[in-house]
Amino acid sequence: MSALINFSIDLNKISKSSINSKNGKAYINLTMSCNDETRFGNNTSVSVRQTKEERDSKAAKRYIGNGQVVWTNGTVVLAEKEETQQEPQTASAPSGDFLDF
Repeated sequence: MSALINFSIDLNKISKSSINSKNGKAYINLTMSCNDETRFGNNTSVSVRQTKEERDSKAAKRYIGNGQVVWTNGTVVLAEKEETQQEPQTASAPSGDFLDF
């Protein structure tokens, strides 16, 4: 699928408890929903991603923004996780290109 989606986020609606820190960087996990219906010129909404426990308990979503699809090729596909292959680490012998004093 190809699509361009413009949206705005109300930063005042993001609680500090929703911000995760990792490697000195701050992240927030979000969910964007695209709808066929348009309301007030918008057909997307952005909410803070719910945990499994929040979903299971039917907790209300925390909406923080909305937007509109501005272009699409008409096809929506599920994202697939790419498998990453790590090459085995091998110790290399000295090449002999150094001087040992």
